[in-house]
Formats: sequence, C-alpha cells, structure tokens
Amino acid sequence: VQLAEGGGGVVQLGGALRLSCAASGLTYSRHAMNWHRQPPGKGRELVAAITRASDRSIYADSVKGRFTISRDNADNTVYLQMNHPNPKDTAVYFCRAVHGQDNYWGQGTQVTVSS
Repeated sequence: VQLAEGGGGVVQLGGALRLSCAASGLTYSRHAMNWHRQPPGKGRELVAAITRASDRSIYADSVKGRFTISRDNADNTVYLQMNHPNPKDTAVYFCRAVHGQDNYWGQGTQVTVSS
C-alpha cells in the first residue's frame, strides 16, 4: 500500500493551495480518507475526514469554512483545498486511509504559510 501526498510548499498568507494524495495497493473505495497535520513541535491532529462515498465530511474547528476535503474514487485520490491559510496552518500534512483494521499513512508533505 502506498499513499503519496503532493502539492505542498510555501503559500502566502490568505492565498490558496491544494494538496493531493494518490493511493495504490488497496481497494480505495472501501476506505474512509483523512487528512492530518503535525505543526512544528506539536502532536499530530485531524484536519478533515471524508466517507467512502463522499456523503459526509468533518473538519477541525480551526479549518472549518476555509478547507475542503474531496475525493475521486475513479482516480484513487483525495484532495485538501486550503483557502485563506494562516501561519497556524504551517505543518506537515499527512493523508490516511482507514477501513476496519486497515490504517495506512502517507509520508507527509510540508506546508509553510508565509506572511
């Protein structure tokens, strides 16, 4: 199983960035997909999650109204659209696939918000 994140980098305060996570080696449509992040010197936290059929999504309070999670089951890819980021969003972002006892993580992609 491989989860490959992409799209990270430096983004200006108030700009926009879209992260992607391409999954392989698993039955992608059976897995709920999450985005987590780990800010410098802090623990990992859940940012957003989406169900297998995209019928429900949840967000951390800190990103509600600014970030949007979506998925494409035809391309085995999950996205995180980050709008109006602020310096507190600076972190390594990880995607995660969950189904029953399956629990797979990507290697992470760095996002730095520059003011």
